[in-house]
Amino acid sequence: MRFHAGWLIGFFLIGCFGCDSNAVYKEITDIEDGAWSVNYTPSYTFTIEDTTATYSLYYNIRNTLSYPYYNLYIRRYLLDARNRPIDSRLDELILFDRKTGKPLGDGLGDLFDHKIKVVSGFRFPRRGTYSVRLRQYMRQNPLPEVLSVGISVEKEG
Repeated sequence: MRFHAGWLIGFFLIGCFGCDSNAVYKEITDIEDGAWSVNYTPSYTFTIEDTTATYSLYYNIRNTLSYPYYNLYIRRYLLDARNRPIDSRLDELILFDRKTGKPLGDGLGDLFDHKIKVVSGFRFPRRGTYSVRLRQYMRQNPLPEVLSVGISVEKEG
């Protein structure tokens, strides 16, 4: 009985990203050629119905072992339904242990997936549609070895 690498990777991804029972929204975008240009700003649009709940926001990042830095800076823009900014932050994500270089996250071969919480206890001011835009904020352009990026919005509690 032969097991193909594609099936193994598929099962791994389902295990890593498939079981978010509190997820209100989740989407992951592939980065073309694994090189994230500063001009490419993936956007994610979702709807919030419950304004009494608190929410967490996670980044979902996939990189290779060849990623040249231990961290990744991402500028995050939260916009309301009229594209007005609600919040803008610069987040530092740690992808490798700074001292040892050991990759963090869940890995298979030379691919590593990270689910990193960057916001918790957030209350959306109104019901409706919101968008999050992401821009890589590193000094290298394009940024190599970042294969995909995404977000998940999860209801807390």
